[in-house]
Amino acid sequence: MKVAINKCYGGFGLSDDAVKRLAELKGTTLYEGETVCGNTMYYVDPELTDIFDCYHVDRNDPDLIRVIEELGDSANGSYADLKIVEIPDGIAWGIQAYDGIEWVVEDHRRWG
Repeated sequence: MKVAINKCYGGFGLSDDAVKRLAELKGTTLYEGETVCGNTMYYVDPELTDIFDCYHVDRNDPDLIRVIEELGDSANGSYADLKIVEIPDGIAWGIQAYDGIEWVVEDHRRWG
């Protein structure tokens, strides 16, 4: 299974081109809103009330993986260096991070 992660300080994020391509693959029409901290806000309605939230797309979403593979470094958001890692199918997994640098971990039990 392929999983998208960020490999630099900063955090996971998509470029404008990547957001637009992801929306296209999802069959979603985007409406451009304001720019906040250098990032364009995209909405799924012309009233600009319902944001297209690409930050909560599952990291193993086939469309997200496709966008990153198609665009390469052009998929990177302002503070991102996106990479695809492969993990075995059937593994319960999660993403951990430190200062924006992420890695995939196998889920395990924990107490206390």
